[in-house]
Amino acid sequence: MSGPSIIIVGASLAGLRTAEAIVALRPDARVTLVGAESHPPYNRPPLSKEAIQALADGSAPPDAVFEKLLLRSRLNPEDVNLRLGRAVTGVESDGVRLSDGSLVRGEWIIAATGLRPRRLPIPGMESVRHVLRSFDDAQGLAAELQPGKRLLIVGAGFIGCEIAATARKLGLSVTLVDPTPQPMLKALGARVAAAMAQLHRANGVHLILGRFVESFTDGSAILDDGQRIETDLVVEAMGSRPNTEWLSGTGADLEDGVLVDGRMVAAGTENLLAVGDVARFPNPIFDTVPRRVEHWSIPGVTAKRAAESIAALTDGKEPDAAFAPMPSFWSDQYGMRLQAFGAPTLAETQTVIEGDLSRVGTEPVIVEYARDDRIVGIVGLGANPASLAKHRSRIADASTPFAAV
Repeated sequence: MSGPSIIIVGASLAGLRTAEAIVALRPDARVTLVGAESHPPYNRPPLSKEAIQALADGSAPPDAVFEKLLLRSRLNPEDVNLRLGRAVTGVESDGVRLSDGSLVRGEWIIAATGLRPRRLPIPGMESVRHVLRSFDDAQGLAAELQPGKRLLIVGAGFIGCEIAATARKLGLSVTLVDPTPQPMLKALGARVAAAMAQLHRANGVHLILGRFVESFTDGSAILDDGQRIETDLVVEAMGSRPNTEWLSGTGADLEDGVLVDGRMVAAGTENLLAVGDVARFPNPIFDTVPRRVEHWSIPGVTAKRAAESIAALTDGKEPDAAFAPMPSFWSDQYGMRLQAFGAPTLAETQTVIEGDLSRVGTEPVIVEYARDDRIVGIVGLGANPASLAKHRSRIADASTPFAAV
């Protein structure tokens, strides 16, 4: 008797790791991995850093840059039916419909479609406005990153700040605009965000905070207070939207990504799961509120969990333990690594436990994040990995996990 037929929609990190985990647990499974991009699965975080730098300064040809991004896999070609260059347009009773009109049949569907960049809903300067999500985006942007050019970045989250740091290294004049009072404010909180703002200013970035772009004219962006920012190039880095439109009509809760339980099974469905950036799930380390987590660590752990769930459910069982992954993320800016564990966004207080925030970029700093006297996150700025690892364990040890829902 043949194993379950499984369709994974999205051929990036989450999709590939899910395929690997399923094949490891159910070698008899028939797995199809569908990707809208024509490229094989690759790593996206370097796109805003070393990848666009190498593409822009010509230190490596595009093929060599992509080779470094390519995700290595334990899969053999016969393990998975790989369908690239085809988006999924909808779910049907016996499978998914592709953009070329073909139908891929399967009993289980796993959403790994990730995110797409938000765009400014205003016209003007379209020929020089860029986003950064794919390798093709990186190639298009890198071709414009020439020394002496004026670059306007709209959005001071991690992608915007990483592009700013890379562009400064390439010799561009950089202006960073964001409606919040500090860059990366939501992720890092006010104190650490303020220190990062100072690091960007020290490296020559012109920060305009508390403002937003209202319109574009030829060669200029007009802000809401009337300021005119002359620019040669614009990057829109205002966050992302989950790619869930293709799941319309499935009965899943798509309010913000795909709502799933601790098994990664979509609420209101029986054979639909979600992994990676698109999955919204509760984490009992912190509380019972389902959240999407856009961190590099999440695709791997949710992929493994989804595979465990399918392996158990197809044998008439339930997965063993509650799902409580430790989120982690990092960012490289101006040669300094910012690394975090836990959920700093949930914190009410920040306490510097090593170093001095006024010296970020020149000496190591570690900051502890807490909510209701419970440690929920640790952030290191240029910190020793061993020191961070010691503090990481305190997040899970700080409290008894909340009951899973």
